[in-house]
Amino acid sequence: MTDPVVVTGLGIVSPTGLGTAPYWSATRRGVSGIGPITRFAADGYPARLAGEINGFVAGEHLPGRLLPQTDRMTQLALVAGDWALADAGITPADLPAFDMGVCTASAQGGFEFGQNELRNLWSQGSRYVSAYQSFAWFYAVNSGQLSIRNGMKGPSGVVVSDQAGGLDAVANARRQIRKGTAVMVTGAVDASLCPWGWVAQLASRRLSTSDDPDRAYLPFDERANGHVPGEGGAILVMERASRAVARGAHVYGQVAGYGATFDPAPGSGGQPGLARAIRLALAEADLPPENVDVVFADAAGIPELDQAEADAITEVFGPYGVPVTAPKTMTGRLYSGAAPLDLAAALLAMDEGLIPQTVNVTPAERYRLDLVTDHPRAAQLCSALVLARGYGGFNSAVLLRSGYPQRVAAAR
Repeated sequence: MTDPVVVTGLGIVSPTGLGTAPYWSATRRGVSGIGPITRFAADGYPARLAGEINGFVAGEHLPGRLLPQTDRMTQLALVAGDWALADAGITPADLPAFDMGVCTASAQGGFEFGQNELRNLWSQGSRYVSAYQSFAWFYAVNSGQLSIRNGMKGPSGVVVSDQAGGLDAVANARRQIRKGTAVMVTGAVDASLCPWGWVAQLASRRLSTSDDPDRAYLPFDERANGHVPGEGGAILVMERASRAVARGAHVYGQVAGYGATFDPAPGSGGQPGLARAIRLALAEADLPPENVDVVFADAAGIPELDQAEADAITEVFGPYGVPVTAPKTMTGRLYSGAAPLDLAAALLAMDEGLIPQTVNVTPAERYRLDLVTDHPRAAQLCSALVLARGYGGFNSAVLLRSGYPQRVAAAR
């Protein structure tokens, strides 16, 4: 029997709560974190809403020496990493350095740090540009800073595939554990709510221009007109089930299956790849579609993309064949941080037996989805499928299962 890879620690930083308990409480109650942008003057931009994290003061969690060398994105990731390790009951100093690794995802890097240093360059000159600009903006900086802070010298890497990257990073972390690394820190945090980052996001032409927080991000709704960006994400701690059970750790669930595909070029006549990614994840988990208890949707909020996702789900599970939810309607799309946050939500949902709702959405009949709206739905959840798609054609799917380590413990 193979030794599954399981999640034993969660660290969450989101617009609806800092920490796992506040986030899950807000999610269960359908509390939205979307509102007018306050981090910069957004009046002159066509999109003016975001899912902002409020109340985060980096200096309350991190040493002062780290603050001038890190972007807000990295500060959030470091704190989430601390919380995830504490949740897992792991003290990095107690483990051999090469037994611990890090793999995160990033969609944009440290845009706010880079913007500030470019402003210094053009307004004051090159002598006023921080030496930390050489790495603070970089896509891999969260992996690097997490590994340095925790003395982790095992496998380290970063995945850049937009929203799909969070799932790809988790899959890569699982691969490293299967190769022998004892503990992997993984997931993603993104935070680009600054003018430079905002312009880059507007370039996709997928942002909602509504000024009503309750009507701006409506996936699978006839009123859908784009998505609302947000900041945050989740960091996860993963290890082998046998190791987790032996040390008495709480196991949230097993990463049982993964699939990734790439869509064909527009106009080529090829079929989208999401359905195949789903089937790959189910096949690896050895789980038939009828045994999947809930799907956490990518939920683009663009009609044609929503239709493509709905078609993939109905192709695999049948019309109205599985409950579907999109709790990111409460946070906005967090880019690489979105899918790890959905993984965390799915694990918490399985723990409680409760499917969180998709807020504000009235599902259109043409999608033929059993979308959970208005109120959370009580359900026995033994498995959950999380979907993510990245700009340009990335598709990823992760299948989570619960209960395995408890069965092992009972058998012993």
